[in-house]
Amino acid sequence: MLKQLEEKFFQIYPDQVGKEIRAFFSPGRVNLIGEHIDYNGGHVMPCALEIGTYVVVRMRNDEKIRLYSENFPEEGIIEVTTGQLEYDENNAWANYPLGVIKEMTKSISNVNGMDLYFVGTIPNGAGLSSSASIELATAFMMNRLYELSYTRLELVQLSQKVENEFIGVNCGIMDQFAVGFGRKEKAILLNCDHLTYDYLPLPLKGAKIVIANTNKKRGLADSAYNDRRTTCENALLKIQSIFSIEQLAELSSKQLEQVEHLLTEEEYKRVRHVVTENERTLKAVTVLQEGDVEAFGALMKASHLSLKEDYEVTGVELDTLVEAAWNHPGTIGARMTGAGFGGCTVNIVKDEEVDSFLSRVGSEYAKKIGYEASFYVVDVGDGVKELTENLEVVNR
Repeated sequence: MLKQLEEKFFQIYPDQVGKEIRAFFSPGRVNLIGEHIDYNGGHVMPCALEIGTYVVVRMRNDEKIRLYSENFPEEGIIEVTTGQLEYDENNAWANYPLGVIKEMTKSISNVNGMDLYFVGTIPNGAGLSSSASIELATAFMMNRLYELSYTRLELVQLSQKVENEFIGVNCGIMDQFAVGFGRKEKAILLNCDHLTYDYLPLPLKGAKIVIANTNKKRGLADSAYNDRRTTCENALLKIQSIFSIEQLAELSSKQLEQVEHLLTEEEYKRVRHVVTENERTLKAVTVLQEGDVEAFGALMKASHLSLKEDYEVTGVELDTLVEAAWNHPGTIGARMTGAGFGGCTVNIVKDEEVDSFLSRVGSEYAKKIGYEASFYVVDVGDGVKELTENLEVVNR
């Protein structure tokens, strides 16, 4: 892979030869359980994937920053200078690395230009966090190139800040955290309130993670996301008149019964999802530590039902994919993952049944919905890293 990246880099940038180039990789991520509770101080359980974003970089002696993405070749080489690091809608995908570079160069006195070549193996629009992958790839790269002293957590927080403030997307920290802290064959239990975390065994021997993309345009997702956040915030204010809590996820199921009378029917359902989903995620810790992947699959099913009935963020496309998966004999667990109203499901499928799963679930979905879903069989991988400390200097 390194040789291919190197050769492609010099095809795109045939000038400035003889300088060292370096390569980095940053994964995508999927959340296994713990949905719509990150912004309520809950526990989530993502893992990094072996698909992700590669970036090759070469420093320059001038102020030019040139960026090229193999995934958006129609955009060509995007060129700015170190003094032009502002959001530009014409730069499309390049705003993500440029936002990171801008934030990190605030602490660098002498900023050089650079040539950057990106290639992503995350399918576009698959909901596997390609934006966080690009952000962390760039942040980790800058930290190494300039020998800065950012910790991995600080790089994660900086990348989230860029997405919130530079890009303008009010995301939580889970995506960047999973990309930054992923570990091969491990899930991450992350407390989104305190940013404490543990690695958990992911006993998937004999099974694969399969991501299924509904391919539905997600027009409702952003507005519905904001509505759910507002409802949760309003409910929290009411509950705080009874219990001294700072986050909804601190509430227990027993305490929820004591505050039901304070809440509207909608607020109660939303809070019930937050409370029970947090409890499911913590229960998942125990079953994974025991190696009981079947019990984990049952928790995934309960998670989806709660997202459908209490949080109401699924929709016919996601429900169709999940229900078809539940009906397949090779399925250990299946649920929606992400914001909802389209997007993806995450499935754990027995190895010998993967081909049948793709065929049957795909056929049932297309028959009911009228268009096809996309499927990706993925492995759990490491977090962001440099691929080699000293990629060979090529003189041409």
